[in-house]
Amino acid sequence: MPETAAALGLTLTPDEAWEPLPDSAWNAAAARHLLRRAGWTAKPAEVARVTKEGLAASLDRLFPVSVPAFAVPTALVGLDEKMAGLQTQIATASAAPDQPQQKLRAELNASLQQAEQELTCHWLQFAGRPENAVTEKWVLFLGDVYVVSQEKVRNPELIYAHQDLLRREGLGNAVALAKAVSRSPAMIMYLDLQQSQRNAPNENFARELFELFLLGEGNYTEQDIKESARAFTGYRQVRGVYRFAPGQHDPGTKTIFGHSGSFVGDDVIDLAFGLPAAGTYLAHKLARFYLTDDPLPKPYLAALGDWWRNAAGYDLRRMAQRFFGSRIFFDPAFRGNYIKSPVQFLLGMTEDLNLDVAPIPRRTIAPLRLMNQIPFRPPNVRGWVGGRNWINSSTLAARRQAVETLFAPFNEAALNADERVALDEARTQGDSHFSFTPDRLAGLAQLPPEQLTDQLIETLLPMKVDSAYRSAIAEFLATDTPENSAVPRGAGQGARRGAGSAGAELRRLSRLRNATITILQSPEYQLC
Repeated sequence: MPETAAALGLTLTPDEAWEPLPDSAWNAAAARHLLRRAGWTAKPAEVARVTKEGLAASLDRLFPVSVPAFAVPTALVGLDEKMAGLQTQIATASAAPDQPQQKLRAELNASLQQAEQELTCHWLQFAGRPENAVTEKWVLFLGDVYVVSQEKVRNPELIYAHQDLLRREGLGNAVALAKAVSRSPAMIMYLDLQQSQRNAPNENFARELFELFLLGEGNYTEQDIKESARAFTGYRQVRGVYRFAPGQHDPGTKTIFGHSGSFVGDDVIDLAFGLPAAGTYLAHKLARFYLTDDPLPKPYLAALGDWWRNAAGYDLRRMAQRFFGSRIFFDPAFRGNYIKSPVQFLLGMTEDLNLDVAPIPRRTIAPLRLMNQIPFRPPNVRGWVGGRNWINSSTLAARRQAVETLFAPFNEAALNADERVALDEARTQGDSHFSFTPDRLAGLAQLPPEQLTDQLIETLLPMKVDSAYRSAIAEFLATDTPENSAVPRGAGQGARRGAGSAGAELRRLSRLRNATITILQSPEYQLC
């Protein structure tokens, strides 16, 4: 694993790395890199816009002061009350022969599953809209820092509220965000603050606060954890609302990072952010999520962390703009070589094909499950490791199948009642294109094979390909053979026989369709 700048191919010094990219280096290629890393993909129209707009102005727009709100999905409205009612019935049900408790538990589980699926599908639809791509990927990043999981919390309403907290506070002050997260009902449930008592402090939250949220390993002691756990006693959630239980709080003197006082949870967070490691740790997480699978050398992270701590006052928006506007972010060493997460692969491909995200779990959640990334269900408190871990023989097969699914006809007759309701709701919001049809390529199909090849490669791939790759695509597009031009289902019989100009046009579209599928399934498309 590379541990030095030279091993990573870097020529910039740590101080030079975080300087703004010079105006002379800003061009369409840099714009595509920014959009693919900060968001899901680089649509030609958006590339043209940010190229003309300039880097600083684009970052000001892409990371706004106020982030678009994600509305509460219908299935979550009143869910907490319904769950409480069912849980009360389960607790009081008699052990009758017809097993009422078992039926009530099945009803509870079905309600939770439906609500979680609706939350996931609605978020994918929301995040998949190009105007939300950058901010929602940022929310996904923060969710991979401040991790909670539906698997343990078992309340989609709390999961939604936690994600909404990250969205609302995620481009503000990092200290305020950490304090808000400590009061998140989902976090209180996930890391057992609900059970932490004055006489028996639970250390789970304090440990993860230091190790995974703020500081990283080696920057605290076991005693710091024990004392901090005392400070967080009394944190509770009641029906999805944070409550402080003073009778369960330990008001005694604690000694944390060498400081003593009758500290409460907020004081612990203030003390942690007083350490240089708090600046460096988020710099590390940013680089790992957005820049490189290999760790940046410590001097580079320290340079960014020191600036963020001392000059930017832990402002997350300024941190994002500094990071994505830096010389190192656009360095050739980090272009076209980062493996897309399954969420980015699916949402980016949907954008590239000008499609809408289908509100159907088996067309959205199921492929993500096979690719090993279901939103709101990270594998553990460390979140998704990502990078090279996204790729193995099974997940590659799942990615290829996801491409095939988007190109397969959308059979509405096979949908169940719930799916039809979700589809109707999506259409009322303007979403209607859920699978790829050849007519969506009609404009491109008129280009000569060489020009069409260049257009496909520039639009879909993050790197320059070798001449053999390019020639193979161009030759495929130029060769009118039955193997290259299988006519899609639904075409007229005359077109299937290849009669006249209509048949020739359909064969061109079919070759373009097949070439597009090949590129989307290629190793190169898995990178950004």
